[in-house]
Parts: sequence; C-alpha cells; structure tokens
Amino acid sequence: MQNGFYEQAAELVLPYRGREGVLVHALQDVQRALGYLPEEALRAIADVLGVTPAHVYGVASFYDRFYFHPRGRHAVRVCTGTACHVRGAEKLVRDLAGVLGIEPGETSADLAYTLETVNCVGCCALAPVVAVDGRVVGGREAVRIARRLREGEDVR
Repeated sequence: MQNGFYEQAAELVLPYRGREGVLVHALQDVQRALGYLPEEALRAIADVLGVTPAHVYGVASFYDRFYFHPRGRHAVRVCTGTACHVRGAEKLVRDLAGVLGIEPGETSADLAYTLETVNCVGCCALAPVVAVDGRVVGGREAVRIARRLREGEDVR
C-alpha cells in the first residue's frame, strides 16, 4: 500500500535517480524529512533508484544512525563504553529507564523520549556520561535532566 510516506520519499529521492553511490545520501534526506525510515519510504527509495528493497534495507540497517521506527523528540543516549561501564553505566541506564518509563532501545508512546545505549561518547573523564539531545552530561546530571524532561521542562 502506498501512502504519504511513499510519495514524500519518492519526491525527495527523485534528484538522485540515475546516479551512482547515492543511496546513503538518499536515506539521509528521507530520514531528515520524515524523522525515521518507514517501510513505505524504503520501497519508494528502491523504486526510484532502481534497486531492490532488500538492498536499501541492507544499507540502512548497516548504519546505526538510520531508524526504522519513530524517535522521541528528546534523545537520551547512555555511554556504555569501558570507562562508563566501570563507573556505573548499568545503574545509570536503570535509573534513566525508571525516570523515563521506557527501556533502552524504546521510545515513549507519546514520542517524547528515546532511550539508547551507545558504545562511546568520547568523554571518559566525566564517566559515566549521557548525551541528552546531543549535550553531554555526567551521570547524576543526566538523571536530573531526565526528571526535568518528564516534568515538561525544556533542557536545552
């Protein structure tokens, strides 16, 4: 079934038709516009670029920056790299899951939050760290920010 996602994605990808090596760029453009890559959009990309849907999905699923489900307005990413792990990242993940009411890898039903774990944020001296909407904060501060998010406050 073709819906608005199909048409929107097809229109976005049309400038790439007939060009080589543009699939990742096409995926980025569609995700930027839609917020994620629904199945209908993947089909549209395949149709416009003349490749199989399996190829499009294979490339999109290879990269961890492409999402197949809607994302929350606020992204909470907990570092689970070695330094953060040693300094309590697991407890931090549990605390944030409790505050946000979702598990890692989930998005809240109201699309307000997405909680994720990532391998490294690159701020080991601050471990454990969390990136909240791209802002890197220490563990205790992350829990405070998550509570403020739940209360509807803007944390930017």
